[in-house]
Amino acid sequence: MHFVHQKRNNDGMKKKTKSRVTLTQLLLLLPLTTSAFSIGAGVKQKHGVFRDSVGIMAPALPRSAGQYYRTGVLFADASTTSSSARVYDSSGDAPSQRSVARLEKFARLPVWPAWNGVALFVLSRLLGEEVAAKLEDQVGGRVCPNFFVAEQTSPFVMLVHHRHSFAPWDPIRLFQKTFFPEGFPAHPHRGFITLTYILRGGFVHRDSLGVRQTYGAEARHEGKHSQLLTTGAGLLHEEMFDIQPDDDGGWPGFLQPSSQELYQLWLNVPGSTKLDSPQVDLLGGPTSTPTIRGVQTETIVLLGEHDGIKAQVETASDATVLHVQMEPNSVWTHTLPTSHETVTLYMRKGAATIGDMRIPPHYTAYMEAGGGNELTVKANGADGADFLLLAGAPLREPIQAQGSMVMNRPQEIDDAYRDYQLGKMGAPWKESLTDEQWQQHI
Repeated sequence: MHFVHQKRNNDGMKKKTKSRVTLTQLLLLLPLTTSAFSIGAGVKQKHGVFRDSVGIMAPALPRSAGQYYRTGVLFADASTTSSSARVYDSSGDAPSQRSVARLEKFARLPVWPAWNGVALFVLSRLLGEEVAAKLEDQVGGRVCPNFFVAEQTSPFVMLVHHRHSFAPWDPIRLFQKTFFPEGFPAHPHRGFITLTYILRGGFVHRDSLGVRQTYGAEARHEGKHSQLLTTGAGLLHEEMFDIQPDDDGGWPGFLQPSSQELYQLWLNVPGSTKLDSPQVDLLGGPTSTPTIRGVQTETIVLLGEHDGIKAQVETASDATVLHVQMEPNSVWTHTLPTSHETVTLYMRKGAATIGDMRIPPHYTAYMEAGGGNELTVKANGADGADFLLLAGAPLREPIQAQGSMVMNRPQEIDDAYRDYQLGKMGAPWKESLTDEQWQQHI
């Protein structure tokens, strides 16, 4: 297995270095790779924050003629037909329909518990990716960072899908948690929005503004399943898993694992708003994130609008985020505003077709930037389909995304890390602090 590591030299240009990593080394690197969605990785800074390109640990697949690499993305030209490339073309849709330009399969990294993830990797090679996808949904053990090419998917920078399980009877977990926190300790952000949407389990959030929130998908979270964090001029925050036994598990109470599943989306904002005051909002419920139920479909409007029904919270970027669930042999349609040139679909479970293109589970589909304003999805398989749809208007601004900062220019990235070093975003704290100790610290 290889990793492509993108770094910037003194002239601001990117260079690639490649190193061979064994399975043992991969497991040792998991704390770094799985923190990429929150803190980035690369050159260590003061307070332990890592800084480098967002896509540092994206695995590269075997190279062959006609394939071109970017961090986390594999392209293929017309002369190549490689099964590892996962890139296809689509044509022939009616003029009013938005069609699929290409599909992509990002690497799924083993963690929480890593041994589940390794077993799922082996099973995917023996029994196929779709069998492994079904099993992952049951047992957890992997994280999938979708490292977008931000210039092509603006305003969306990155989407991460987590599926984990924490069992109280797991002896390796008990040892691992002594040095590998179960979550994401305090780290800085500036210049974008994070939307964290919990599907199972929950998160406990604490930040340098003095805000503490618990949210998630369980009954104890009272319907608040999402958090919209406008990082603005900068803050520190901590995201630790809210680990409690599953509400509907089949184990005895003291043995019941804690299932965790979530999306985290990074949404870019216009340069004129990047240094606004930070803000944290919890979302969930019929007013803030309305649910639209059809005969065989269900759509949760996290941001934006669907079928004339809008989410309550508005953002500085023109964006729509929808969680769609479809029963077998159903059809779902969405009318796209003219401004929404960017349309991306991530298939969580099941499979669906758009035009003549089948989208399997755990694949990301990128729609043509031009074309019609109607998106039609058909769930033809026995498992139906469950996906996240991202649609938005490109910002048409320069973008620099390094580590945990998203700005317009390299100098602004340097300014962000300098301000962090000077303590202008707050001082990091240990995740082991009690709430009282944390309050005193900040």
